[in-house]
Amino acid sequence: MARHVSIITDSTACLPQDALRRYGITSVPLTVVVDGQPLEEGTEISARSLAEALRRHRPVTTSRPSPETFAAAYRAAADAGADGIVSLHLSAEFSGTYDAAVLAAAQAPVPVRVVDSGMIAMALGYCVLAAASAAAAGGGPDDAVAAAEKRAGGTSAFFYVDTLDHLRRGGRIGAAQALLGSALAVKPLLELADGRIGPLEKVRTASRAIARLEELAVTRAGEGPVDIAVHHLAAGQRAEQLADRLSARVPGLADLHVGEIGAVIGAHTGPGLLATVVSPH
Repeated sequence: MARHVSIITDSTACLPQDALRRYGITSVPLTVVVDGQPLEEGTEISARSLAEALRRHRPVTTSRPSPETFAAAYRAAADAGADGIVSLHLSAEFSGTYDAAVLAAAQAPVPVRVVDSGMIAMALGYCVLAAASAAAAGGGPDDAVAAAEKRAGGTSAFFYVDTLDHLRRGGRIGAAQALLGSALAVKPLLELADGRIGPLEKVRTASRAIARLEELAVTRAGEGPVDIAVHHLAAGQRAEQLADRLSARVPGLADLHVGEIGAVIGAHTGPGLLATVVSPH
């Protein structure tokens, strides 16, 4: 009898609905709280609405899913026939989502492997897709986890933000504190490393920063097969232009995903975000 491994992730993976449906992946939503009103990411609040709330300086916070929410997702997967579950989530450095999943896994009706991917956005999404592909090919939980970890090991994410204020207020910048003293004079480029967002370079203008973002992505992509995601928040034209340039310059480009970042991550980066995720096969 073939094994059935269910893949579960969270909404910060920014996976398109068709990808979720194709592999039967369950995405557990995080919550954005605007003016004290909790809203589920992806269904009750869009990135565009979030950007408008931030522009109006409305109070915005985020919160993890409860262990009960994960428990319900694990029960549903088991009821649908799963005899094992791999639950892959955003970096534990950013959120208590991983911890909530671990608590729920202890009471799940089938074995659950909970993985701290160390990633966010499509950096997490590509890991989830790698795990789902391994499971669809008949692999067990160990195979799915190994595929996700291999993908994570080669994946890079770079970020341009108009200001560090949102990251500073949310306590999400870690070592990027070093940039705050000169934040008004530079346009910071940040990198995801060891599960944290940290400073990479300081560039004097937005145009130079975006050009540098492009160069970093092209260099990391190399010549082999690679997937690239371009994320933005309220910067659609910039994102499309960057994606067009990357499409022309990366010879091994397999998949190019362009889309707004999720509301939860957007709450901590602010409008104007432009990011690239480079994930070699």
